[in-house]
Amino acid sequence: MNEWLFFQGDTSLAPPNIPAVTLGLLLSFLLGQVLAWTYMMTHAGLSYSRSFVNALVVTPVIVSLVMTVLSNNIVTAFGMMAVFAIVRFRNILRDTLDTTFVLSSIFIGMGCGTQKFSTTLVGALIIFALMIYLWATNFGARHRFDIILNLHWARTQAELQELSFLLNRHSRKVHLASQRSHQGYEGADFSFRLLLRDPNRVDELVSEVTALEGASQVTTLKAEDESEL
Repeated sequence: MNEWLFFQGDTSLAPPNIPAVTLGLLLSFLLGQVLAWTYMMTHAGLSYSRSFVNALVVTPVIVSLVMTVLSNNIVTAFGMMAVFAIVRFRNILRDTLDTTFVLSSIFIGMGCGTQKFSTTLVGALIIFALMIYLWATNFGARHRFDIILNLHWARTQAELQELSFLLNRHSRKVHLASQRSHQGYEGADFSFRLLLRDPNRVDELVSEVTALEGASQVTTLKAEDESEL
């Protein structure tokens, strides 16, 4: 029974090669993880989403499964597009990883509906294991900085040395994440990423920065709250 379910359960007109399908899923997973690691190492913006990183790993596996189920069947392809359009129309997906779960559910329904039971079972088990792996390992999380410090600097940029000296005194690493000037207003808004020497002295840092002449609107954001700014 188990042998039939895993290797001979596809009763459609074009049953796939289950070992080849499994190899394709593993290869797509490995390449997707390489892509995710590349994104994590090269991402430099303020907005970083662990959910998006996980989606980069899961999506290639799901697409590989979907292409296996479609098997050059244009009718099934149109059916998938219609189902996904209905789901997307009725639901606003705010999380990138939610989209991969929706695609997974569509794949399971398509696989069972097209009588590709072996492909569906093997693919679903791999997806479930992959989701649990990403959750258990906290994949995609990174801790390069402790806080993001935002402030408005009303003095000239040539006078930033005093602020830089203060930040370097409290931090092992300082990175200027963004700088925004506003037409008609004096000064500019700055966002710094800080790896603190002592994370427990954030309040002291904020107090000293606020006391600087020209510094105002000083706010901080913890590193774990960095996603989806």
